[in-house]
Amino acid sequence: MKMTKGLSVLLGAAAAIGLTAAAHAGQITVISWGGAYTNSQVKAYQEPWMKKTGNTIVSADYNGGLAEIKAQVQSGNVTWDVVDVETSEAISGCNDGLFEKIDAAKLPKGDNGAGPLDDFVPGAITDCAIANIAYANVIGYDSSKFTGDKPTKVADFFDLKKFPGKRGLKKEAKVNLEFALMADGVASADVYKVLATKEGVDRAFKKLETIKSSVVWWEAGAQPPQLLASGEVTMTTAYNGRLFTPAVKENKPFVIIWDGQQQVFDNWAIVKGTKNKDLALDFVGFSTSTKPLADQATYIPYGPARKSSAPFVGKFEDGKTDMAPHMPTNPDNMKNAIVQDVKFWADHYDELNERFVAWIGK
Repeated sequence: MKMTKGLSVLLGAAAAIGLTAAAHAGQITVISWGGAYTNSQVKAYQEPWMKKTGNTIVSADYNGGLAEIKAQVQSGNVTWDVVDVETSEAISGCNDGLFEKIDAAKLPKGDNGAGPLDDFVPGAITDCAIANIAYANVIGYDSSKFTGDKPTKVADFFDLKKFPGKRGLKKEAKVNLEFALMADGVASADVYKVLATKEGVDRAFKKLETIKSSVVWWEAGAQPPQLLASGEVTMTTAYNGRLFTPAVKENKPFVIIWDGQQQVFDNWAIVKGTKNKDLALDFVGFSTSTKPLADQATYIPYGPARKSSAPFVGKFEDGKTDMAPHMPTNPDNMKNAIVQDVKFWADHYDELNERFVAWIGK
């Protein structure tokens, strides 16, 4: 998840929500990404689960990656129970024996009666992990910078004549190559098929070359809204949640272009060898059920991984902003969306990113 990542440990004890845990109550450690994202999980998942079960949660943050998990599993000293991971790491960690297998068929049914295998959105279930949210890589712009027509499509990001100004891009091949191909006329459904060819990669770089002289590179998720607010760029790629907060809380004139959005899942995985496997499974089942997933959307604009959650997505914590239009998984925002192909990037990331870094330096 693309929120501020720092090692800040929060103790989610039952006492914090006014409970006295029974002597036999258990405890699990849940690891996530920090910031507003972890806060949304604490409010929507952790506190309700503790209240329901009498168990406690130690909530801690990490910087992503599998190194710490691997060290714990290999040493036999597993202190983390449930970890929030992106799909690529969920698959890699599963293949390396770092995570427990999860039988998704045994998860709770949706509140609409649908079985879990039918209720989760496509791509949300892997052998060792269950998605909780989908966030999106999107294009955003400062509406005050454009008079008359406003940008609405991926292609507009590359049109410096009609929509002048600097562009913000993450300093990484992933996401940029997909946007470039869509802007060059490749249908979203064909992006990875085209990108799997040498001609497709060359085509993506050729399109990026058309705006290279106007690019401001960013690396941390907090940078895109800062670049827009300072006027350094007029348009930028960004994580959708990073643009929502300043637009809603600070009334910044930031607008998201949902065309061509690239969705990524965040998932719960259970660390192999945990002594609290049953409790961890219970927490994963509870937190990925219909209502908790919808409740999380009260705090942050990330789409619930269950279809049955959509009708329950209500208003932002301010009590005024309807959250449904801000969900990446909202049908109106999905018309030209793609789900990031984690297998493609697992196979091609090193070679394409090496070329990308070399291209930047030219």
